[in-house]
Amino acid sequence: MSRFLLVSLNIDAILQETTIHRRRQKLDSMTDGLGLGDAYGATLDRIKGQGGEKARLGMTILMWITYAVRPLKPDELLHALAVEIGSPDLNSDNIPSIGTLLACCQGLVVIDKEAPAVRLIHFTLQEYLRARPQLFGTAHSTIAETCLSYLNSRQVKALSTTTSPNLLSIPFLEYSSLYWGTHAKKDLSNHGKLLALELFDDYSHHISAKILLKARARYVCPDDFDKPFLSSGLHCASMFGIDEIVTGFVEVEECDINQEDCAGNTPLVWAAENGHEGVVKILLGRDDVNPDNSGGNMHTPLSAAAENGHEGVVKILLGRDDVNPAKPGRLGQTPLCFAVENGHEGVVKILLGRDDVNPDEPGRLRQTPLCFAVENKHEGLVKILLRRDDVNPDKLGRLGQSPLSFAAWNGYEGVVKMLLGREDVNPERSNHLGQTALCFAAENGHEGVVKLLLERDDVNPDKPGSSLQTPLCYAAESGYEGVVKILLGRDDINPEKPGSCGLTPLCWAAERGHVGVVKLLLERDDVDPNKPDNQGQTPLSLAVERGHVDVVALLQPLASTAPSTA
Repeated sequence: MSRFLLVSLNIDAILQETTIHRRRQKLDSMTDGLGLGDAYGATLDRIKGQGGEKARLGMTILMWITYAVRPLKPDELLHALAVEIGSPDLNSDNIPSIGTLLACCQGLVVIDKEAPAVRLIHFTLQEYLRARPQLFGTAHSTIAETCLSYLNSRQVKALSTTTSPNLLSIPFLEYSSLYWGTHAKKDLSNHGKLLALELFDDYSHHISAKILLKARARYVCPDDFDKPFLSSGLHCASMFGIDEIVTGFVEVEECDINQEDCAGNTPLVWAAENGHEGVVKILLGRDDVNPDNSGGNMHTPLSAAAENGHEGVVKILLGRDDVNPAKPGRLGQTPLCFAVENGHEGVVKILLGRDDVNPDEPGRLRQTPLCFAVENKHEGLVKILLRRDDVNPDKLGRLGQSPLSFAAWNGYEGVVKMLLGREDVNPERSNHLGQTALCFAAENGHEGVVKLLLERDDVNPDKPGSSLQTPLCYAAESGYEGVVKILLGRDDINPEKPGSCGLTPLCWAAERGHVGVVKLLLERDDVDPNKPDNQGQTPLSLAVERGHVDVVALLQPLASTAPSTA
């Protein structure tokens, strides 16, 4: 339907031109919806020309769709349109129909039934509308006031925080709870401030507090949301970064600025986590604030800022003498580990510029910053850390894995090259199960990494890992023909060397049904097609047992005593 409407707008715009030449020019400019400004303008004039309530409703609908944080469902938008700002009650008789909604917008709005969502006819219309903010006046302020009026309504205030609300009957509850503050941060009127303070009057017992915390708080036990105290207005305003409201709270001496919400976060943690530098400065202005408080969630403000890459907040906090830049946060993770794990190079550089930050200090599960960088393929951070003399490039992380093993497991060739270029990296170092980097690369089919490792004179291509599995066994079991070819090209490989339970590479390939690998192994003169495992099972019997018909067809002619395939 939207395509037909778009074509109609194009045709109208073309026919408004007075000559064939100008019509051709207009047609050429309209590829993919471009050049529709005149058509959009004419349609907006028609919407305004409807007069009265239809004109107001049409423009209000376009405002919501243009500036909403996310696409709105039809019921959400319809209920939002029914809100009378400042009214204590929601009037269901004020909800327009879908038909009215579409008619008032003169074809500029469509319903995406698959999503479902209410959308503009074309992405260029949103660009057009956003380039003309004067069309809607104070859009974000109006949306914030609408959301707050909805949350302050008698019907919503009556909802219990101990049960899950039926969103079908109050469909605008989720959007207004999660995003009113996003709009308020961009533009908040004096009336909006009053509505926000009304919401905060008993915020700890308001259903919107629970909805917001459930959406924003991470690593929290579900039972925590049933605590008597959920959150305060200061927590909420700090989370959204609304400076004016936070200032009002902070100026009240009785305000507990270090209070933790049910998620274990202080207002300062919420502001730091979301990168609200203004709010962080306001909160730090209080003499009684604890800028290093880890709270019940074991997350310090610095850890929260580092984890999310907020360089400005990190600098502000590190400017304090009472902030420990190496203090572990959640799960024993240091701010540096958080920043490295999430690839925030700017924050990492700031922290490494401190003399009191150990770049080799492990975080959760004994992972070093270098291990985190390697495991998450942050090559830039690997380079930064390897330039440090106080970083051990071979220090083991979780499960006894070295950085090289992590890189080999994930097939990160660039990182493998960097680590192999270091003299203090042992390419044969195994984890607590005996698996080497070559074992990991072979098991996961990373041919490039296998080649890099085999270029080394100090790498044994036949060294077994866990359960006596050789690199060839790992590759054969997983069916990686390319890796098998590479390994079989070595003179120092024993293609019959058994692994777990005495299974040879051929047994593994037959048992898993990897026809290509079976063919490669059978081409070898030094591979016995009938060699049994510790249980007396031959490659053929294993293939028969698993029902791998193609493998059976290859092995049966070579069997000394062929088992029945029936």
